[in-house]
Amino acid sequence: MKTISELCKQIKGIYNIDGSADIAITGISSDSRNVEKGYLFVCISGVHVDGAEFAGQAVEKGAAAVLTTKHLNLPEGAVQIMVPDIHHALEDMVPYFYDYPGKKMRMIGVTGTNGKTTTTHIIAHILRAAGYHVGVIGTIHALIDDEELPIHNTTPDIIELQHFLSLMQQQGMTHVVMEVSSHALALNRVAGIEYDTAVFTNLTQDHLDFHKTMENYVAAKAKLFQSLSRDEQVKNNKTAIVNIDDPWSGSILKACQCKVLTYGVEKDADLKGSDLKVELKKSSFDVCGPFGSVHLNMHITGLFNVYNTLAAIGAAHAEGVNTETIDKAIQTFHSVPGRFELVEAGQDFAIVVDYSHTPDSLEKALLTARAMHPNRILAVFGCGGDRDRTKRPIMGRIAAEHADIPIVTSDNPRSEDPDAIVAEVEAGVKKGIRPGQHHEVIADRRSAIRRAVELAQAGDIIVIAGKGHETYQILKSGTIHFDDREEARNAVLALKER
Repeated sequence: MKTISELCKQIKGIYNIDGSADIAITGISSDSRNVEKGYLFVCISGVHVDGAEFAGQAVEKGAAAVLTTKHLNLPEGAVQIMVPDIHHALEDMVPYFYDYPGKKMRMIGVTGTNGKTTTTHIIAHILRAAGYHVGVIGTIHALIDDEELPIHNTTPDIIELQHFLSLMQQQGMTHVVMEVSSHALALNRVAGIEYDTAVFTNLTQDHLDFHKTMENYVAAKAKLFQSLSRDEQVKNNKTAIVNIDDPWSGSILKACQCKVLTYGVEKDADLKGSDLKVELKKSSFDVCGPFGSVHLNMHITGLFNVYNTLAAIGAAHAEGVNTETIDKAIQTFHSVPGRFELVEAGQDFAIVVDYSHTPDSLEKALLTARAMHPNRILAVFGCGGDRDRTKRPIMGRIAAEHADIPIVTSDNPRSEDPDAIVAEVEAGVKKGIRPGQHHEVIADRRSAIRRAVELAQAGDIIVIAGKGHETYQILKSGTIHFDDREEARNAVLALKER
């Protein structure tokens, strides 16, 4: 525990304490529902909710102090800490409150538009095979060895993130492998963490509603690599792992002032993959690196997974794992939920559920499907609401160009009209459609999946893209349970019962 005074002394700027500064703080939360006795409640102002409105409720639940930008009318005895900028204050206070757990474990950060989740899981799998205790923080979940914790953002806010890291450090994790989003880097949610190995997967159009330009987007990603050479490091052995085949790799390499390991398939690289054999349910390739050459057999498929595996090999090598352990670990790794995941329900065609929700990732998923030499490709896909609108027609065109039957549907429409979203996607489909090519627009996602199953013939492959591991759909009316894998299985079973 830290006192209010001790916490405030960490703030690099002005602050004012209204009340006793000697009170011990037992926890920090920005959610009044999670507040316990002795907590510091943080009044964060969001798009729809102002945390200050819940400060009184937090005090009634036992909050000892409130962090705010303005003086609030609170019950007597509640200490108010007033600062000009809540987020800057949190960057200084929260890591200190948890005793900087991100400086006490080996921290491996993976950033890029696509491939972060699979890459982090392969790295963790290899490190565990090497005998380490590994925490994982990413899109799907947070893991403390095999214990799963729920998560809400690719990189959680600074309070949740430091709490996770503290739990991991207390439970003996030696390494933490985490996805690091561009939002987290731009907003400095990763403050107080000292990264040791940083991985760049790729950069393609996404999140331009936030970053505005690709140059801003890559600049945010580059911050992870700049941090490897930051002053006041307490750990040694810093390495950047960079996909040299990606057009934006030059911008990342300019940010690196430490040891660099490049990887790729097309260009000369420190870790180079060659002799690729990609099949429906497995793949293999040779990799040549600082450790010599090795032939790898994998239970995952797709060219993008060759890149993900090369990135993971580079990170494991940087962390001192030997080649034999890496080889054995990769042979026992299986797919991550929702990442080109095969759905089996006894059908004579293939169904794949994939998280691809950007133009580049959708194209890669469809090209991977084409490499399996199916009879036809049926693509069920859509675009999320309240997100980058510019990619909607682009994804429509890509689906038309690479699938035989594109079926446009809803993803997570959020506050937008689903019909309006699919109309923008269909405009792109019409630009890429070939003479005589069939396409459909079915806004209801369940109906779209069932229609694809009805149309599928022996030897076809259905790619259901966009939501992957997600078990929900966000509508204007609220969030409902929805799992593409369940819907696909149910559609096949319903077809068999006819």
